[in-house]
Amino acid sequence: MAHTNQQRKRIRQTETANVQHTATRSRVGTLVKKFETALAAAKPEQIASAFKLAMSELAKAAQKGAITPGAASRKTSRLAAKAKKLTTKA
Repeated sequence: MAHTNQQRKRIRQTETANVQHTATRSRVGTLVKKFETALAAAKPEQIASAFKLAMSELAKAAQKGAITPGAASRKTSRLAAKAKKLTTKA
């Protein structure tokens, strides 16, 4: 149990950050799934818009600290590779 005001405040801050980060990570996952759905449909205009939204949300999540910058970069790179692979075939 926290005994000082500083410890109590840190607990409150951690809980708030955890809620915000969970929501951000969930939003990232949703947009990545939408991108995967667009890939499955093989519609280039949907792929481009879904990729742009997913990439933007990944960057925001990294900037907010919800995910590490390296993870955001890696996921963006992998999504771009999938999009390029499918759009070059078409």
